[in-house]
This record gives sequence, structure tokens and C-alpha cells, in this order.
Amino acid sequence: MNYQLELLGRDLVMAALALRVFGPAAVSMLRRAVAAGVRVGVTELRRRTPEDGEQR
Repeated sequence: MNYQLELLGRDLVMAALALRVFGPAAVSMLRRAVAAGVRVGVTELRRRTPEDGEQR
């Protein structure tokens, strides 16, 4: 559990530094990248059948 908290703390500090260095444009770009990743994941889930997990 402590290791997970250390990782979370490190990630939060890195995010704060990135925001400070790159500004709001970095946050906007990150949000777009996350949205694209979600779309890819949803597309991949739809390509698989629920019975056997193979592609259609």
C-alpha cells in the first residue's frame, strides 16, 4: 500500500510540475490523448465477441 501511495505522490508532483512548465496547453493536450486512448479501448472491446474473446 505504501508503494502505491509513493507512486501516486510522485505522479501528482510530476503532473504539477508539467502544468507549471508547459501551462494549460499541456493539460488540454493530455485530455485529448486520454480521450483518444479511451476511444481505442472501446473500439477494441467492441471488436471482440463476449463468448470466446476472438475477433469478429
